[in-house]
Amino acid sequence: MTDFSKIWVDLAQPRLGSEVVFATDDFFADKARLIDPAPPCFIPGKYDDHGKWMDGWESRRKRVPGHDWCVVKLGRPGLVKGLTIDTSFFTGNYPPACSLEWANSAAQVPGDEDWKALLANTALKGDSQLSLPVALSDIVTHLRLHIYPDGGVARLRVWGQVMADFAPGQRVDMAAMENGGLPMACNDQHLARSPTCWPLARRATWAMAGRRAAAGAGPRLVDHRPGTAQPDRRNPGRYQSFQRQLSRPLLYPRGGRDRTDPGCLIGQSADWPIILPEQKLSADSEHRFTKEIAAHAPVKFVRLNIIPDGGVARLRLWGKPV
Repeated sequence: MTDFSKIWVDLAQPRLGSEVVFATDDFFADKARLIDPAPPCFIPGKYDDHGKWMDGWESRRKRVPGHDWCVVKLGRPGLVKGLTIDTSFFTGNYPPACSLEWANSAAQVPGDEDWKALLANTALKGDSQLSLPVALSDIVTHLRLHIYPDGGVARLRVWGQVMADFAPGQRVDMAAMENGGLPMACNDQHLARSPTCWPLARRATWAMAGRRAAAGAGPRLVDHRPGTAQPDRRNPGRYQSFQRQLSRPLLYPRGGRDRTDPGCLIGQSADWPIILPEQKLSADSEHRFTKEIAAHAPVKFVRLNIIPDGGVARLRLWGKPV
């Protein structure tokens, strides 16, 4: 099963403003749970007014012809690269099959004429995950999930990249998830979550194991697209003398070096030009850099080095789309 979470962001997550705006039936389990960012869970002995509580969307058994479906409105339009349909903990009550359609519409719930096929009728298994790549170059605003004929789905993940629409000359945080920023790779995340958690998370999320190698072994890095630079907060946590050692040059790729494979990026980024030289940092502080940033060509990717190791809470890259 492909782990799209290491490559793309979940466009259906509520933190981006996504919501399930319609369902033909969600009597047994609320349709909103379908896109809950937390992993699905099972709580023995938990019941509500409709019977056993289930973590997901579940419709009643059909007694007439037809099937159930629901509509997910994405908080930000995006390019869809993969899908995960998760039936965790649904065993005798999962739908035997599903299909998906997509739309690009300004309506809350698009009309029938707006929908186009995305995933053909596909068999599902109970208590399992089905992840499939998507070959679609169109921008998507809505997904419609059909289940045949009824039953429960724990989660729908819609993997891809936000395609933001900016006003001319608008200054935005180019690293933010809601603006299309996408962390690509890092060389160590031993003590905290992946840097993919940066853009919308509230607290410190990325830290690295303390370097014990000999001096000169090199800095830690993360590749991040796109923008100019304003590093934000950091929390050194458990690192001794950390604020006296940490610095962060920001680098961007030379022309033509914009391949998106994380392994290629890490290898290429070693000789990217520096746009922000090493800067001294202090613990539990916000650092802003404007005058220190060197003039540079338009940027597609940025590499953040921390020297020699430690934790960074946020990276903001303020710039103007070109």
